[in-house]
Amino acid sequence: MTLKAAGTGTQREWIKSSYSTSDGPDCVEVAAAPENILVRDSKNPTGPRLTLAPATWATFLPYVSGH
Repeated sequence: MTLKAAGTGTQREWIKSSYSTSDGPDCVEVAAAPENILVRDSKNPTGPRLTLAPATWATFLPYVSGH
């Protein structure tokens, strides 16, 4: 998955995982910021978020896509 920087300030374009469903337990969304990648639980959009460096995100994607 490739993300481009989106949104400004606190408004970001969150992209829901294609593996997430509205009735499933796993709902992940990601958003690109100028210097990092944000990850959150789509069921709790105001809750905690992970902030990852682009290099960390790039390393993580091949791992998770194989599972």
